Amino acid sequence: MKRFACGDIIPGCDATFTAADEDGIFAQAAPHAAAEHGITADQITPELLDRFRAAMTTI
Repeated sequence: MKRFACGDIIPGCDATFTAADEDGIFAQAAPHAAAEHGITADQITPELLDRFRAAMTTI
């Protein structure tokens, strides 16, 4: 299982996501990023993906 806390990248956000794998986290976090933070798919840089992956934990 994987867990991601959005606040680890976007200070002040208390959204967390849990899924079986990284793909499941992405499926949940991408719509959240767009709706809550205005981050669209074309704004996701390799650096942002690296930060996102680094913030994920295995539970």
